Amino acid sequence: MSNILEIQGVSKLFGGLPAVNDVTFEVKKNEILGLIGPNGAGKTTLFNLIAGYHTISKGDIVFEGQKITGLVPEKICHMGIGRTFQVVKPFGEMTVEKNVMVGSFCRYSNPRVAQEKAREVIDFVGLTSERDKVAKGLTIVNRKKLEFARALATEPRILMLDEVMAGLRPNEVDDSLELIRKLQDTGLTLIIVEHIMRAIMNICERLIVLDHGVKIAEGNPIEVTNNPAVIESYLGKEISEHV
Repeated sequence: MSNILEIQGVSKLFGGLPAVNDVTFEVKKNEILGLIGPNGAGKTTLFNLIAGYHTISKGDIVFEGQKITGLVPEKICHMGIGRTFQVVKPFGEMTVEKNVMVGSFCRYSNPRVAQEKAREVIDFVGLTSERDKVAKGLTIVNRKKLEFARALATEPRILMLDEVMAGLRPNEVDDSLELIRKLQDTGLTLIIVEHIMRAIMNICERLIVLDHGVKIAEGNPIEVTNNPAVIESYLGKEISEHV
């Protein structure tokens, strides 16, 4: 399986302090990769670096063989890297359909075509009955689905999911896992930041663990969760809260 994304010695300094420190790993096409670690480990910062929201202090990011270091978020999104955000902020006064159309306009300038694509995505994530409702009236689980839909409407080849299951009930987490499997079945590559260890262990083929901006472990879920460094820095402190 070939690599679709390469993180090559990437660092990000804020005020001289490293939030991400010399991180290197590869993402394989069509895999589901988990990115875990304690709060403040640098996970969302790394997402922001990949998506172009932060400038890289050192290192390079390569997507499908092309260096994307320094590119603006719009260009990176258009190339095929989509993401969700930890704090869900839809356009509250707009309908679900129009929210998703904002994403589809990344690919289609014709409003009718953008609408058709938005409706396809809305149906895929299970929001058909909510299509004409304003976003501010949605439940938390449907807001999470809308966040999925807006990102999917950009037609990414890699989708980065930032704590999309936070705040959900166990059955809603299970529904989200099923949606992620459906996305992988379409050929999509997924990178997931998540604290719910049951979900991570269930869905991810491989895990990267960050602690204080440094990669401390990499491997399949069993290998990683048995790693003494991971247990000491993360699982030993937090696994009881998230299983």
